[in-house]
Amino acid sequence: MEKIVTQKYLDELTYEIIGAAIEVHKTIGKGLLESVYHQCMMEELRHRKINFSSELKIPLIYKSRELDVDFRCDLLIENNIVVELKAAVELNPIVEAQLLTYMNLLKVPKGILINFCCGNIFKEGQKTFINEYFKMLPKL
Repeated sequence: MEKIVTQKYLDELTYEIIGAAIEVHKTIGKGLLESVYHQCMMEELRHRKINFSSELKIPLIYKSRELDVDFRCDLLIENNIVVELKAAVELNPIVEAQLLTYMNLLKVPKGILINFCCGNIFKEGQKTFINEYFKMLPKL
């Protein structure tokens, strides 16, 4: 039986994803490479039985033709939330633009940017984005 995707469901899933990031951060701390956090997040998501794809290649279709670009999102959760992982002291605004681009190309309603190079994931290490696909979903 397929899940009905609602805003409430995606908000609850977002809470679980951020909880997974907090657990990873609490367990291994800050100051490691992004690839380390990526591996740990995948393990934590598996532990929580959350379905995801990793390093998903995102197609770019222009006038019915797929162009050869190498867009890859770090994690696509339940085919509805793009998660981009970072481990940087400062995030360039281009990172947010990249996440929004991935959300639109994949036609997913939500995205989460998680930066593990912070003191507290919940307060300063994550930012959630929604788009028009989210606004079209039923609330409950």
